[in-house]
Amino acid sequence: MSDFRSALASGRRIVFDGAMGTMLQTRGLAPGSNPEEFCMERPDILRSVHADYVRAGADVLTTNTFGGSRYKLPASLRVEDFNRRMAEEARRAVAESGTERRVFIAGSIGPTGKFLKPLGELSFTEMVDAFREQIRGLLKGGVDLLIAETHFDLAEIRAVAVAARREGSPPLALSMTYESGRSLTGSSVEVCAATLANLDADVIAVNCSAGPREMRDAALDLLRFSPAPVLIQPNAGLPLLRDGETVFPLGPEEFAQLTAEFAQPEHSGGVQCLGGCCGTTPAHIAVLKKALAGLPAPGPRPEQSGIALTSRSGIVRIGAGLPLRIIGERINPTGKKQLAAELRAGEFTTALRLADEQAQDGAAILDVNVGAPMADEVLCLPALVSRLHARVALPLSLDSSNMDAVEKALEEYPASALVNSISGEEGRMERMGPLCRDFGAPFILLPLRGGKLPVKAAERIAVLEDLLERMDSLGVPRRLAVVDALVLAASSNPEAGRECLAFITHCAEQLHLPVLCGLSNISFGLPARELLNATFLSLCVGAGLNACIANPADAAVADAVAAGNLLLGHDAGAETFIGRYAGRQDAPTARTPRDTPDRGTRGAPASLEDAVIAGRRETAETLTRAALDAGEDPFAIVRERLIPAINEVGRKYERKEYFLPQLIRSAETMQAAFAVLRPLLENDARTEERPVIVLATVEGDIHDIGKNIVALMLGNHGFEVVDLGKDVSAAHIVETAEARGAPLIGLSALMTTTMVRMRDTVDLIKAKGLKQKVMVGGAVVTEDFAGSIGAYYSGDAVEAVRLARSLLPAAG
Repeated sequence: MSDFRSALASGRRIVFDGAMGTMLQTRGLAPGSNPEEFCMERPDILRSVHADYVRAGADVLTTNTFGGSRYKLPASLRVEDFNRRMAEEARRAVAESGTERRVFIAGSIGPTGKFLKPLGELSFTEMVDAFREQIRGLLKGGVDLLIAETHFDLAEIRAVAVAARREGSPPLALSMTYESGRSLTGSSVEVCAATLANLDADVIAVNCSAGPREMRDAALDLLRFSPAPVLIQPNAGLPLLRDGETVFPLGPEEFAQLTAEFAQPEHSGGVQCLGGCCGTTPAHIAVLKKALAGLPAPGPRPEQSGIALTSRSGIVRIGAGLPLRIIGERINPTGKKQLAAELRAGEFTTALRLADEQAQDGAAILDVNVGAPMADEVLCLPALVSRLHARVALPLSLDSSNMDAVEKALEEYPASALVNSISGEEGRMERMGPLCRDFGAPFILLPLRGGKLPVKAAERIAVLEDLLERMDSLGVPRRLAVVDALVLAASSNPEAGRECLAFITHCAEQLHLPVLCGLSNISFGLPARELLNATFLSLCVGAGLNACIANPADAAVADAVAAGNLLLGHDAGAETFIGRYAGRQDAPTARTPRDTPDRGTRGAPASLEDAVIAGRRETAETLTRAALDAGEDPFAIVRERLIPAINEVGRKYERKEYFLPQLIRSAETMQAAFAVLRPLLENDARTEERPVIVLATVEGDIHDIGKNIVALMLGNHGFEVVDLGKDVSAAHIVETAEARGAPLIGLSALMTTTMVRMRDTVDLIKAKGLKQKVMVGGAVVTEDFAGSIGAYYSGDAVEAVRLARSLLPAAG
């Protein structure tokens, strides 16, 4: 397996193969048939496809295991056996081809078709176990690397990486797919590149969903942001339907010309790995190989300084040459009786409010500490983390001495959280270092061991160097570490400030590691704490400090950060500083975290409409009951408040202000409010009959995520949804629509091999003389395709609601 890593390290360009599904179709795979079962029955056809790609010059063959997980394979196939067999067939095809070149085998791992909690029902452990099962089979079959491809959720591809780590850390390529620069769950290319780099991916990739023209922006972003070698695999254009068949419009010459452009050195040194996805053939790969032959070797990948922390939709970098970041400290039960009581009871109202307030006050990261007396951190920390990452876009810092609690919280978090912290405490580095490595979690190194505080800078340096050596021995990369400066109180140690500054300078200038500190310790026991904190912060920034843990509402700290970033050249055009202070007359009175009052419900949604838009379920339920208690008509609440609110959510989704997690959260919030009203609505004579729509994923297709989201949105907009699930025959769909008197049918398909089955339903409706109208959608479906089969096209769940309303027969 190290051979593939050696090939990457050599800097030579590596060409991957092209599509498998469309090639199998040309060799006997019937539309809607299962490609996994087909290849088990006809391995000779599978090997012939592989062999053609070898003859075309591909350096890497991809196994036919994209749907090889327990959640995708038909019951007739055992996961490990199937994946092992597919890997062996690819290896056999290389041997039979007679080539003398080294051809690598990549074990393909596609999405499960399931979402992790809280978006779906699967736990992280369940998903990792499923991927480990698949990976074991691939490794037994002799693959040289793993490639997780066409993934659309950062949390799921992260589970692939953790599974690969637990199965021996084979070479790993991680590939996401994007639309308009974002994954389905709202992650930008930069966020994905940083998260996957933290996971130590050998190759970071983009594939599918678009041809080389449509993929250009995402591909160039990936080349700009990825510190790892990059793989780009476009489709042969966007699929079209011609004479009843799905075709991809780009021929070999045009595809190769457009795709080879990514290898030009002006594009961040040029891509190292290229290949094809849907619609590409051995002919496409052969011409691409020739087009690359005369180009210069790829240049070095861009280096990223410091650490990168991510959420699903946000990224914060901490390091040299970057703005100073404030890590919000207020989610901590110390001195907060109400918060402590709630944490003991497993309630998070105050914690969520503090998160909202700190985000508004300018925190870049939120520190999360649930260490209240008698609170069960192993249960409490992951539960709160789950709520927080669904609510705020800021990355989180997991602050706990309980290592089991941190591990459970890392399983709940979908991206790269900060772990606070790893010290020289016996056994902590040995447990937490590999854990952070495997989860791609940057961490705070605390130069502390035993019971003695290291006062002198030299003492801290000695502890730090020992920790770094232990990291190296465990294979924990230094690029994940940020050092805690270990601020001590000046009131008890006059040298505290000077020694801390010397330590910061050493970390920044000699070790080239980012540094942060807990700021308020310096002023403990002294008057004018706000003055000391702000002054010391300014000195630390000059010495090389990159972040501080503080209250972002502390005006003196915020002022020092804003001024420091401007004066050190981290505020381009002084835009942030001017925006904050333009028109300021008098300096505000600074307040320290100690005397900042509890500000009640600042930032909480003020109305039921706001609660739905913000996705605040508990608040929406409370406000709905309050509206009923105030005498509001339940029908008016639905008609005048809930429906306009969810419509605004839809508009935000269309404007790309909201993404899938926010859309689902708001839809579920509206459902919660509606549940409060349902008993009153159902007992009222004014209740109107809801229009019925039948939804299904077509026969042969087992993907239903998109359909499920459409069902959720339609239900919120007054439709009665009859969801038949996935892999449903046209006969059953039409029969159900007839029986339920449904005027509308909605069909979903994810694969080019199955979208042609949508025509079956349309044709059956016509043959039976029925009047149902058919809506279609899915990743590969286009408006042209919909029109060609006599159906109506919807690009997403929000558009599906609007389309369904427009297709309803007129009343009367």
